[in-house]
Amino acid sequence: MVVIRLSRGGAKARPFFNIVVADKRVRRDGRFIERIGFYNPIAQGGEESIRIAQDRLTYWKSVGAQASPTVERLVKQAAAKATA
Repeated sequence: MVVIRLSRGGAKARPFFNIVVADKRVRRDGRFIERIGFYNPIAQGGEESIRIAQDRLTYWKSVGAQASPTVERLVKQAAAKATA
């Protein structure tokens, strides 16, 4: 099964997450099929905290990929921020 989930990067105490499409059996930070965005939980000031390629997200969901609950929450956050 293909999932859309977060892959952690960054340094200790400075997390940075890539939003990736990966096989469910692959470890969290392992091989992935495609990177469709990022999430920076500690973005400050004018820094961009989240970016998601909506067209790629729509494509992967249309072919059966399941998004993790955290990614679903972030997608809603990004949509709300885009309309505001």
